[in-house]
Amino acid sequence: MTVRGTDVAIIGGGAAGIAAARRLYDAGVECLIVEARSRLGGRAWTIADAAGFALDLGCGWLHSADRNPWVAIAEAQGRTVDRTAPPWSQPSLPSAFPLADQHEFGEAMQQFFERLSAAVANGDDMPASALLEPGNRWNNLITAVGTYISGAELEHMSALDFERYDDTEVNWRVLQGYGTAIAAHGDGVPVVFDCPVTRIDHRGKRLRIETAQGDIAADAAIVTLPSTVLANAEDFFAPALPEKTRAASRLPLGLADKLFLSLERPEEFAAGARLFGRTDRVGTGTYHMRPFGRPMIEAFYAGQCARDLEAGGADAFFEFAVSELTGQFGSAFAQRVKPLAIHCWGADLYARGSYSYAMPGAAGERAVLAAAVDDRLFFAGEACSAHDFSTAHGGYLTGVAAADLAIAARKRLARA
Repeated sequence: MTVRGTDVAIIGGGAAGIAAARRLYDAGVECLIVEARSRLGGRAWTIADAAGFALDLGCGWLHSADRNPWVAIAEAQGRTVDRTAPPWSQPSLPSAFPLADQHEFGEAMQQFFERLSAAVANGDDMPASALLEPGNRWNNLITAVGTYISGAELEHMSALDFERYDDTEVNWRVLQGYGTAIAAHGDGVPVVFDCPVTRIDHRGKRLRIETAQGDIAADAAIVTLPSTVLANAEDFFAPALPEKTRAASRLPLGLADKLFLSLERPEEFAAGARLFGRTDRVGTGTYHMRPFGRPMIEAFYAGQCARDLEAGGADAFFEFAVSELTGQFGSAFAQRVKPLAIHCWGADLYARGSYSYAMPGAAGERAVLAAAVDDRLFFAGEACSAHDFSTAHGGYLTGVAAADLAIAARKRLARA
């Protein structure tokens, strides 16, 4: 039984879905966000710790901030955009990573990126790992950084797709939380929560969207579900859309998890200092000391390292962090840190990862995933972005683009 109807249903209330719904709603188009969770934001999620500090468990950086639309949105909401340079733009703490080694690593990383750019200049593709210099002592750390960027090891990643990412290298943060700003952009837009969509039947004159709370009838839908969710639901569309399922399966979500730790006697470290847990292996974390000057550590784990830790739950992350930190600062350091928060995105049923990467040979699948179907099924999300994938602003831009396509289709239909 149809429990409600709308002109345009937006499937998923993350950055893309919120942006699409905001565009439609402000244009006077009847719309409805259908969200499986009990909150908006998707992979953008801010919580507050006991001290009231905003912790971004999902996306936290306004990448390409000088052209990122979320900057203006956050500031219009009255939030504070911190323009402090990111920790990775400065040297790591030299206690376990001498500055001479850091310089050598930086040169090796730069040369890797130059080889990659040259190798794909004619449109050729290959695993990004093929551009590592055989025997280079920094290959493990370069690969580790690759996991932080894409959530997966270099051998799994398309070099061509990696090169297409457009980064202005301007990175800012929202003091009150990126997730808070993104979710608030949906204020006032109609939404139904706790409502997973199980199928979109597009055989009839109107779409029939099957959900846990009954059916929803709509003239059109904007699908913003993560690629991993679409890839694992071959019967999500009726009739099936195998080209969408295949594209989504070749644009999997890599994994990146953040662990927040409280820090006693934080004044020992400069605000914004950072370090690698280890420099000789791929499976290691990075540690951002005193973000925003707060008495805490923001730890970051990605790729297979994060997947292995997720298998052990939150305790495994904390134990791993302590092992790496005490390896640099001595066994007594274990008494100075306590776990504050973490969210395991790989185990999250409605995400199943953090942000997308293309498999080797699959760079073109982003356009396939983004393409509209029959002028009434539209697609958005960071995985649909050709150059801003893996970011919240990529989600925003594709969401707005999909909404504009839906509006244009409605106008054509009205004229027919």
